[in-house]
Amino acid sequence: MTQFRILVVDDHEMVLSGTTAALKTSYPDAEIFTANTAQQGLEQLKFVHPNVLLLDLSMPDDVGDTAKVDTGIQLLRQIMEENPAQNIVVQSAHVKTLIRIKSAIANHEGGFTIVDKSLSMKEMLKKVNWAAEGVVFTPKEMRNGIEMKAEWLEVLQLAFGEGLQDKAIARRMNVAERTVRHYWSKIQDVLDVYPYDGKNIRIQTEKRARAEGLID
Repeated sequence: MTQFRILVVDDHEMVLSGTTAALKTSYPDAEIFTANTAQQGLEQLKFVHPNVLLLDLSMPDDVGDTAKVDTGIQLLRQIMEENPAQNIVVQSAHVKTLIRIKSAIANHEGGFTIVDKSLSMKEMLKKVNWAAEGVVFTPKEMRNGIEMKAEWLEVLQLAFGEGLQDKAIARRMNVAERTVRHYWSKIQDVLDVYPYDGKNIRIQTEKRARAEGLID
């Protein structure tokens, strides 16, 4: 069985050490790798193939360069283009800037969660866990209104209108089952439904979809 791997990319040593310490406590059997620049991050990503990539946005391109948010945004864009199924956690004080690549995030196939650096380590660890499970979580400002793609609406209708499970939905839509799971992540993010403890996420999704008039 392949060992769980996490890659953390952040140029702030104190943040990096605190984050890695928290990850080691929560994932004692995981291999944890670190990088301090965008270039190091790309090199490590190709070598490590992590289950989860956790990165800041404000970072230098290379050693000796000034940390810039644009550098992190470009790095994130490149990673999503080259690794469309990579599970990603953005941990940054500049999460609002992600609106610049909203469409790229919307089309990303892997888990994708966002956590502000001002929040607790507990919140960060929760977002890492969600991303590893393929969950999508974005700030409300990136979800202006209920904007549903046609294929997402079809998933809702097939699941809650016809009572089909994911395997049957995949056959009806002529897509892979993992694509259906990806659609569910996107639907749940738009509907503001996440896997909080003690709640059945599929039931919560159905309730929210009916409340919004997306299904009868």
